[in-house]
Amino acid sequence: MQVHIFRGQGRVFGCTADGSGDNLPPQYGPWAAFKTLDMARGEAQPGVNVDECLDDIDRFGFHLTDAHVRITEQATG
Repeated sequence: MQVHIFRGQGRVFGCTADGSGDNLPPQYGPWAAFKTLDMARGEAQPGVNVDECLDDIDRFGFHLTDAHVRITEQATG
């Protein structure tokens, strides 16, 4: 899956399949495009738990981390 990574405030990063990043939570923005990666379950990516990231994208539409710590559920309420 192609995953677009955006940088938010501080050390917050958002990952999404949406190339515009419009589905990322606004309270952690403004969002700036950082890079795009191809991710596949079971494959390693530096700084990203790929399986956790893809699970979050499937469930919530995005994956968020703050200093490499998952905060997705905090953003979803």
